[in-house]
Amino acid sequence: MTTAPSLPDFAHERVEVSTGGRSGLIITVALHSSVLGPALGGVRRWAYPHWSDALGDALRLSAAMTLKNAAAGLDAGGGKAVIALSPGEALDADRRRDAYLDLGDAVERFDGLYRTAEDVGSTSEDMLVVSERTAHVVGLPDAVGGSGEPSAPTSLGVYWSLREVLARVTGSSEVGGRRITVSGLGQVGSRLAVRLVAEGALLTVTDVDPAKRDLATQLDLTWAEPGTEHLVPADVFVPAGVGGVLTDEVIDALDVRAVCGPANNPLAERAGADRLAARGVLYAPDFVVNAGGVIHLDVAARGASRDEAAARIVGIRDTLSRVFDEAAATGTTPLVAAEALAAQRLDAATRALA
Repeated sequence: MTTAPSLPDFAHERVEVSTGGRSGLIITVALHSSVLGPALGGVRRWAYPHWSDALGDALRLSAAMTLKNAAAGLDAGGGKAVIALSPGEALDADRRRDAYLDLGDAVERFDGLYRTAEDVGSTSEDMLVVSERTAHVVGLPDAVGGSGEPSAPTSLGVYWSLREVLARVTGSSEVGGRRITVSGLGQVGSRLAVRLVAEGALLTVTDVDPAKRDLATQLDLTWAEPGTEHLVPADVFVPAGVGGVLTDEVIDALDVRAVCGPANNPLAERAGADRLAARGVLYAPDFVVNAGGVIHLDVAARGASRDEAAARIVGIRDTLSRVFDEAAATGTTPLVAAEALAAQRLDAATRALA
């Protein structure tokens, strides 16, 4: 007898699961909250063992987007879309285009309450395809006047978060000479690694894709075999791949002072934040650290300049500092403090709508 995968609690305004008429792929659009404004969150194209795994991912990620956008001070709610592939399934160019046309139709059915964008497995060129079916999409290519992919802004926010973390655990925000492990060399992780090594950090890197080892070779970085990187002694561990990597076993084996990275939902269980605190490891909540991309997309969509967006992204460091201060003052974890920061904005907006 097969047991269906467990799903998170349902606290969403609206969720739609449909089979794309062109691609035949299962597409989930999850609107968690529009209290602060139309939801903003990217579309993840990923392989899942079962369609309900994709649904669960959309539910978790959309809820995280509500926290991210609220804590970042954006007038945007939380939402997420997922295009589910089967394990080992690959799309040719025509079917990939069909998938994003189908996504555009799904987004359009939300009547503007959800805006989609690039995320794992998707690109700004894919968003251009989505725009053929709906206007509720951001992050279009620079060539057509869009704001482009958000990887660089996300990386910038992680960099300034990392400097705040270093200041807290070492007394200095300088990255030169610091031992940092970057787990995941995608668009964000690789950009971050290049910047850190240029400033003299001592990097250990890894990725489940062996081809990414070429970057380590080019930059003369230490390579760790995937699944062993958390065993490397370091000042900061940077989860920059998929979520759920910080299991109890990984947390107990970490030999670091802090965890700070762009991966969404890196804690396998929420209690992992308490477990890290008990071990004296400072945890920078992911939805604060990785907000650079969504800030860039939202600010650009409202007509602000890239310089204004960059200033807001650098301000993530101030937000994180506030979170750390509040956690210390109240005797809670940074995760609880960051959630409280987001809840304050959501509660105020809810009262204003009443």
